[in-house]
Amino acid sequence: VQLQASGGGLVQPGGSLRLSCAASGRIFSINTMGWYRQAPGNQCELVATILASKTTNYADSVKGRFTISRDNAKNTVYLQMNSLTPEDTAVYYCNANIRPMGYPKWTDYWGQGTQVTVSS
Repeated sequence: VQLQASGGGLVQPGGSLRLSCAASGRIFSINTMGWYRQAPGNQCELVATILASKTTNYADSVKGRFTISRDNAKNTVYLQMNSLTPEDTAVYYCNANIRPMGYPKWTDYWGQGTQVTVSS
């Protein structure tokens, strides 16, 4: 099982980006999917999570600007980021709680990280 993230890049303040993260491999089921970020010198922080039921949770700093969604048929989670500010600059990591096929335990998997830079 692996997670592959994409969609990062350089954007001007006030701009938008959409991140995607696809889970692949022998997957039986996926529970929570989410996005985290780590800025230089800072700890990794939660950005948003979404359950298989589509219930969502957001960090206060991104509420009203970011939207997390998922396509359960594609095992993919998205993060639509609008009204970006320089404070959103970070490496963004996707996470998924997955039960692999033929394996009884639920395990957290992480994507490789994608850089988001907000600068004029």
